Amino acid sequence: MTKRLEGRLALVTGASRGIGRAVALALAAEGADIIAVARPRSQAALESLDDEIRALGQNCTLVPFDLKDGNAIDRLGASIHERWGKLDIFVGNAAILGPLSPLGHISVKDFQELLDINVTANWRFIRTLDPLLKASDAGRVIIVSSGNNGKDKAYWGGYMMSKAAVENIALTYSNENKITDINVNVINPGPIRTSMRAKAVPGENPDDLPAPEEIAELFVELAAPDCERNGEVVSFYDWAGLDQ
Repeated sequence: MTKRLEGRLALVTGASRGIGRAVALALAAEGADIIAVARPRSQAALESLDDEIRALGQNCTLVPFDLKDGNAIDRLGASIHERWGKLDIFVGNAAILGPLSPLGHISVKDFQELLDINVTANWRFIRTLDPLLKASDAGRVIIVSSGNNGKDKAYWGGYMMSKAAVENIALTYSNENKITDINVNVINPGPIRTSMRAKAVPGENPDDLPAPEEIAELFVELAAPDCERNGEVVSFYDWAGLDQ
C-alpha cells in the first residue's frame, strides 16, 4: 500500500516535543523524510525522535539551533538546496508563550523575543525556503496559529500579537502563490495537551484535552500532494468534531 507522503521531504520546527514531535512522527509514518529543527538544549529529545523515525524506515536530519539566529535559518535553506534541491513540506510549529501580563508590564526583551521566534523566524523560513518549495511538484506550508487570534483577551496581548502576525504572513504567502504549486494553510489547534498549555492554564486538567498525536493527522492531510485546501485557517476542534 502506497503511503500518502512517500518520497516527500518535510521540515518541522519545534520537533523535539509536543505537537511538533507528534507531527514529525506522523509525517514519517506516511513515508516522509524529516528535517527536525529544535533548540540546542533539546538535543537528547531530538536524538530520541531520530531513533523513532528511523524505526519507521525513514531518514531524519537533526538541526538543533536557536530560531533567533536568522543566519542559521538562511544557512539551512542553502544546505537543503545543496543536498536535496527542493523541499515538499514546511511545518512552522515552534513558538513561545511569553509572559502573560498587562501589556505595559512586558519587558522590551520579552516582546522582542516573541517577535523573533513566533514571527520573524517563520518569515525568514518562508524567505529562504520559497525557491525550494517552488521546486517541489506540490509544496505544502502549514503554520500553527492560535485559537486566541481575533480576541482581546486580557494579559495575552504579547502572544496573541505574535500569532496574529504570523497567521497574516501565512495567508499573504498563500495569496502570493495562487499560480504556483504551493498551498499554504494555517492550523488553529485550540487547547492541546502540551507543556505550553500547562504553563498558560496551570489549573486545567490535561487529561481533558486532546493529545498532540490526535492533531497530527490534520497536518498529514494538509501536507499531502493531493490536498487542494489553500489559504484557510483550519480549526482542529472543528475538523475533529470536538466541543471547545
